[in-house]
Amino acid sequence: MALLWRDSLGTGQLLRLVLLHTAWEVGSGQVRYSLPEESKHGTFVGRLAQDLGLEVSELLPRMFRMVSKGRGDYFEVNLQSGVLFVNSRIDREEVCGQSPLCAIDLEVIVDKPLRIFHVEVEIQDINDNAPVFPVNEQNLSIAESLTVPGSRFPLEGASDADIGINSLLTYKLSPSENFIVEEKTKEKSKSLVLVLKKPLDREDIPAHHLLLTAIDGGKPELTGTVQLVIIVLDANDNAPIFNQSVYQIKLLENAANGTLVIKLNATDMDEGINKNISYSFTSHIPQNIRKVFRIEQNTGEIRVKGNIDFEDINLFEIQVEAKDKGNPPLGGHCKVMIDILDVNDNAPELALTSIFLPVPEDAPLGTVVALISVSDRDSGDNGKVTCSIPPDLPFQLVSTFKNYHSLVLAEAVDRERVSEYKILVTARDEGAPSLSASSSILVPIADVNDNAPAFPQPVYTVFVKENNRPGAHLLSVSASDPDLRENAFVSYSVVERSVGEQQPVSSYISVHSESGHIYGLQPFDYEELQALQFQVSARDAGFPSLCGNVTVQLFVLDENDNAPAVSPPGSGRGSPGPELVPLSAGAGHVVGKVRAVDADSGYNAWLRYEVQEAGAAGPFRVGVYSGEISTTRALEEADGPSQRLVILVKDHGEPALSATATVSLSLVESPQAVKWDSRQRVGSEGPLVDLNMSLMIAICSVSGLFVLVIVVYVGLRCHPGPEVMCGPGKATVVFSSEVGSWSYSQRQSRNLCVGEGTAKNDLMVFSPNFPNFAENGEKETPKLCGTVG
Repeated sequence: MALLWRDSLGTGQLLRLVLLHTAWEVGSGQVRYSLPEESKHGTFVGRLAQDLGLEVSELLPRMFRMVSKGRGDYFEVNLQSGVLFVNSRIDREEVCGQSPLCAIDLEVIVDKPLRIFHVEVEIQDINDNAPVFPVNEQNLSIAESLTVPGSRFPLEGASDADIGINSLLTYKLSPSENFIVEEKTKEKSKSLVLVLKKPLDREDIPAHHLLLTAIDGGKPELTGTVQLVIIVLDANDNAPIFNQSVYQIKLLENAANGTLVIKLNATDMDEGINKNISYSFTSHIPQNIRKVFRIEQNTGEIRVKGNIDFEDINLFEIQVEAKDKGNPPLGGHCKVMIDILDVNDNAPELALTSIFLPVPEDAPLGTVVALISVSDRDSGDNGKVTCSIPPDLPFQLVSTFKNYHSLVLAEAVDRERVSEYKILVTARDEGAPSLSASSSILVPIADVNDNAPAFPQPVYTVFVKENNRPGAHLLSVSASDPDLRENAFVSYSVVERSVGEQQPVSSYISVHSESGHIYGLQPFDYEELQALQFQVSARDAGFPSLCGNVTVQLFVLDENDNAPAVSPPGSGRGSPGPELVPLSAGAGHVVGKVRAVDADSGYNAWLRYEVQEAGAAGPFRVGVYSGEISTTRALEEADGPSQRLVILVKDHGEPALSATATVSLSLVESPQAVKWDSRQRVGSEGPLVDLNMSLMIAICSVSGLFVLVIVVYVGLRCHPGPEVMCGPGKATVVFSSEVGSWSYSQRQSRNLCVGEGTAKNDLMVFSPNFPNFAENGEKETPKLCGTVG
C-alpha cells in the first residue's frame, strides 16, 4: 500500500523548519503580528496605528489605506481607533496549504507625505483537521503458504492537512493475534506496514477484519479510521520480488510525452504461469499521478504521458505492484520516488499599481509614482528576478520590501519640455537562458504655473501723427505662455503712472485685455506732448498668477495744424503806424520787416514771405525767408506819397497754411524824419534772432538727428528700452544704450520726421525682436503679479 511522506515530520525536518522560521522573522516587514487560524470576525490583531508610529487623528486626513496582496480582505482597520482586526474567516490550509510558514503581507499607505509600511500577519495552525485515509476500506489478499511470522505488507497511511505537531500521526490497530502495525522512516518517505505475528490458517479464519486508527499530535487529538479486510489465500506461495523496495529518480520538468522514467524488474521463484509477472500501479494511486505517468504492463517501464510542472508538484510517490498469474495471484510491491527538477520555464510576472498620477512638474524628488511587485514561479536562480527601467529618465526604481519596488522621481521634470513619459519596466530572471517580462506605465506630467507670460521683444516703438482719431488702433502687443489651460490664458493691462504729474497714462491710451490691442483715447497734440513711454503688463490666470511687462514708446509726429502768426505792423518800433521811407533811399535800402512765427516744427514752421500781388509792389520787395522789405531801385516822387503792401506768409507744410500782413509805407523828403525810426529799428533788432535762419539751421540739425535716432534704435535691439520722461510743455527724451546716450529738447523734437519725403501713413511701428532671456542665457524666474494700479 502507498504512503504519503508528508504525514509526519522527523527530527531533521523539524530542525530545518525552526531555521526557516528564524530566517522568516529576521527578514520580515516593519510590523509583525501572529494570529491563530479560524479566528472570528472582529478578533483583535494589534494596535496598528500605534505600532507604526501614527496618530489615530491623522489616519483620515492622511488617507490611510491598507492593501493585501492577492490574499483577500481578511483584515480591516478601524480608522477611529487604529486597531487591526479580523474581517473574515481565515483557513490556514486554504491560504498556505502545507507551507511550514504562513503569513499574509499587508501594505499600509498614507499620504502627506506619502509613506509605505509593510505589515506581516503570521497565521498560526490549530488542530482543526482530522487524519484522513484515502479509502474507507483497504483489501489485502495473503496466501496461507506465506504465513511466516515477520512478513510485511504495505498499507496506505492517512494524511493530515495541518502542519507541525498537529500533523504528526501515530497508528493503532484493533486487537489481533496475527497482526501488528509498524511505521518505518527512510529519507523523505514514511511507510506504514502490516506485520504478521502468527502464521495464518485459512481453514481457521478465512478473512480478518481489523480497524486501523490514525491519531494526530494536536490538543485535543483528532482521529481517522480505515477498515482493513484481509483475505487468506491458498496455493501460489511465492510472490514477485523487486530488487529494491524504493527507487529514487530525478526527472526534468516539461519532459516530453513517452519519455522513459525507469524500467522496473521483479522476479518470482515459482515456475510456469505462477512466474509470469504483470506490472501495474496500485489501486489507490491518485488520479493526478495517473494523468502524468503510465506503466507498461509486461515490461515494467514507467513513461511520461502528461504535463510535468515543477511549480505544481515537485515530488511524485508511486506505489507499483508486480503480480504473478498464479491462482490465486501473488504480488510484490515497491515505491518509486520521482524528484522533479526545475527548468526555467516561467517568465517573471509584474504587477503595476499607480499611486501618484499625474505627477506635478514641481513634485519633490523622491515622490513615489507607482508600486511594482515582481514574482517568478520557478525556484533557485530561475526564480531570482531583477527589475529595471531604461536609462536617461528622471525616474528610478527603489527596492522596498521583498519583491516590491517603488518607481520614484529622481530628477526634476518640466512639462513644457516633456509632457509625459512612457516607462517600460522589465523584469528578468537569472535562469539560463533568462526569461523576461515587461510592462509599460504612462506617467503624465501635470502643469503648474511656473512660466510667466513673455513678450517676443522688450520694447515696442510706434510713431503716431498728432490729431489722431479718438479710439484709433495704435499697435498690438502679444505675449505667449507655454503653460496649459488657465495657466496660459493671458490678459493685458496698462501699468498705471502719471504723465507730467498731471494726468494718468490711462487717460491717453487703453489696452484690450484679451487681444493686446492698444488704442488712443484722445487726440495727441505734438505741441503739448512729443513722446510717451508706458508699460503693458501680461498676466496669466494661474494661481498664483505670473506676469511679464513690456515697454511701449510712443512718439507723436507733428502735423501742419498751426497757421503762421504775424506780429502787428509797427511792433518793431514800439508803436503802430506807417513805415517812413526817405525819398533819397537807393536800391536795396531796408525800410521795414515783417515778423511771423509758427507753433509747428520743422518744415511746418519754416516760413516764406512774398508780396501777395506782385504788380502792386512798386519799387519794393520782401525777403523770401527774412521778411525784410527793401527797395528795388531809387525812389521817385512819381512813386507817390505812400505805398500799401500786403505780405503773404506761408509755411512749408502739406497742405501749406498762410497768413497776411498789411504794411503801410510813407515816403518823406527829409532823411532826418526817419533817423529816429532807423535807430529804433536797429535797436529793436539787436536782441532778436533771425527766426527763419534758425529754422534752416534746425532742419539741417534734425536731419542728422533723425539718422542718429535710427542708429540708436538698432543699438536698442541688444539693450532694454530707453527711459522717456514726457509731459506737456517742455519735454526731454533721454535714450540710454550700450552706444551712449542722447537727448533732444522740445524744439529739437519738433524737427523729427519732417520734410517733403515724410510718410503719408498715420502709424510707423518699429518692433525689433528681442529674446526674453536673462543675461546669463537662462530662463528668467517668473515674476508674481500684484495689483496693477
